[in-house]
This record gives sequence, structure tokens and C-alpha cells, in this order.
Amino acid sequence: MKYVLMFAETEEFVTRLEAMDELEREAAYEAVMRWFAENSGKITHHAHLAPAHTATTVRLDGGEPVVTDGPFVEGKEVVSGYAEVEVADLDEALKLARSWPACPVVEIRPIA
Repeated sequence: MKYVLMFAETEEFVTRLEAMDELEREAAYEAVMRWFAENSGKITHHAHLAPAHTATTVRLDGGEPVVTDGPFVEGKEVVSGYAEVEVADLDEALKLARSWPACPVVEIRPIA
């Protein structure tokens, strides 16, 4: 089965990351790279997204489409990246998500 793991940052996570010194931040990034390397046989594609302030949103909820800068989503979590994985089942996708070393929220969605 194919799933997408969406990695979401919280305000608290971003604050902690910004407060890290250079060595701590390097160690955090190395943990992420190690996770990708250890799971490379299951990951078919992945990407880190540009910051939320670079987003453009198109709203299609009535009348003419409205295009705005930024995500303007009510919420305190922002998807910062994703990985498409091919695994046996949801349990295996959950195991991958539980081992993710960075953002505190991982949303798992099957690919239709």
C-alpha cells in the first residue's frame, strides 16, 4: 500500500528549533537524514516544503476563485514536508511515523 506521511511543525517545535545552538541543530538535522537513509527502501519520494509564508492559496468556496498570499489557515500546525512510502499496511506506516525524529505531528494518508 502507498501512503503519504505529512510532517507538521507546531509553533512550539519551531521555537525549540530556533533556540538550539548550531551543534544541536546539526544533530537534529542528522537524525532526520539518518531516518530517511534507514527507511530508503520504503520511501518512493519525499520533499521539504518552503516555509508557509511563501504559500499562495486559491479559495474556491463560492463565486470567483480568490487568490491570496500565504496559507491563511486557522491552525497552529503547518505541513513542512512529506514522504510517499510503499509499505505492507497501515501498521507499517504507523511504525515509520512513530520513528520520525523531527516535527511532532505526522499525518498519514493512503494514496487513492
